[in-house]
Amino acid sequence: MSTKSKADQSFNIVIIGHKGRLQYEALLFVASLRHSSPDFKGRMIVAEPKQGPLWPKPIAMDKAIKDELIELGAEILSFESKAFGQAYPYGNKIECLAALPEGEPFVFFDSDTLITGEIDKVGFDWSRPSASMRREGTWPVEELYWPGYTAIWKSLYEKFGLDFESSLDLGKPDEYWERYLYFNAGWFYGSDPKRFGETFFRFATEIRKAPTPEMVIQPLDPWLDQVALPLVIHALGGGRPGAELDGLDGDVSCHYRMFPLLYARESDRAVEVLEAISAPNRLKKVLKEYEPIKRMIYQGRGEKVRALFDRNNLPPREQKIRNILKAEGFWMR
Repeated sequence: MSTKSKADQSFNIVIIGHKGRLQYEALLFVASLRHSSPDFKGRMIVAEPKQGPLWPKPIAMDKAIKDELIELGAEILSFESKAFGQAYPYGNKIECLAALPEGEPFVFFDSDTLITGEIDKVGFDWSRPSASMRREGTWPVEELYWPGYTAIWKSLYEKFGLDFESSLDLGKPDEYWERYLYFNAGWFYGSDPKRFGETFFRFATEIRKAPTPEMVIQPLDPWLDQVALPLVIHALGGGRPGAELDGLDGDVSCHYRMFPLLYARESDRAVEVLEAISAPNRLKKVLKEYEPIKRMIYQGRGEKVRALFDRNNLPPREQKIRNILKAEGFWMR
């Protein structure tokens, strides 16, 4: 099918849901979508990995969670893990794309995200895929004998026959991490999940199997998805997000990562949405089974965490926030 270039086209949203923490986050995500963007007309898909050789332990979401997701209008689609599974669960965001409707624009979100505004008003250009820039310079890791950012990233682009120079932000100095195309995989989008997923799968598996000589001392766990993602987006004609996507990681979505971090650093709107969607008794009955939600939301620890931090003057790095939370006894996941 042909794809329109702007946000006048219906699109699908996909997140991952499986037993444990993610099923509760998935329920909050879907509830936040219905609360904050009631006019969203696309399909809300919760992708669930199947139990199998790469997921040997039971992985399916609890029935009570599934019932609530369906009640909120979500669809649950199963997918097969062919390369990653339990050994690298971040691979779910790669492999789930094969289960999505072919040729229909999609946006993937990490499950630990809240929708806080009208997602259908975001100006997606489906012909130009992009991803979240809410990231720190986590990869590549500076090592004593490493060859540097340029050598590592250039070797990866060349491995897949991609033009390296056109990916650079020339406004940033050479060997500074932000000069190189690098995303947080907390959200990304494209016009066709089949093409995007096949490219993502091929790049990630080939990087894992045969790293370039320049990156052999570099760790790939947990960063493999974030190493491959910029190559995928560049290969498909995309790049850094423009101003039309500012609502993501802004007024429209909040990738909170963990509940103590949400209360420590996120906006009043994010907290307001979280507490509003978790208040109905039918959801509260399910959500309080997860200890961090029970403690942070229902027992009021979140308010105490919030009082520890000035949102207008937060520590520049997340690790410092985590250290404060741990020292005060509020760290939990």
